[in-house]
Amino acid sequence: MVIYNKIKVDIGKILRKLCDQKGVKMIEAEACPDHIHILLSIPPKYSVAEIMGYLKGKSSLMIFERHANLKYKYGNSRFRCRGYHVDIVGKNKKKIAEYIRNQLQEDIVCDQISLFETVDPFTGEKYKKK
Repeated sequence: MVIYNKIKVDIGKILRKLCDQKGVKMIEAEACPDHIHILLSIPPKYSVAEIMGYLKGKSSLMIFERHANLKYKYGNSRFRCRGYHVDIVGKNKKKIAEYIRNQLQEDIVCDQISLFETVDPFTGEKYKKK
């Protein structure tokens, strides 16, 4: 959550580039402070697990490569969580895309992402609310 606003756009560029390299079509995506929603069309030659492992692993490496200060600051902790949720879309593609588009706003409305940590768990320094 600390780095969310600083590199959100770059994370999107990295994920799009990785999808393009594998021929995966990114239909819709939204980055929230602590997770990302992505609607993908994956070619049948790849498994979902293969693409998710590729996206999560390579994007982490690329983010740390482009933002070396993050590796120094957060290198000993997990940048990505181990799991992910996958669902088959089928006929509900438009509904899922709309859900993803509106997810960030819905989280704000439901007050699910308004928690603010007052102390950086890595340095012990107090955060300043913006």
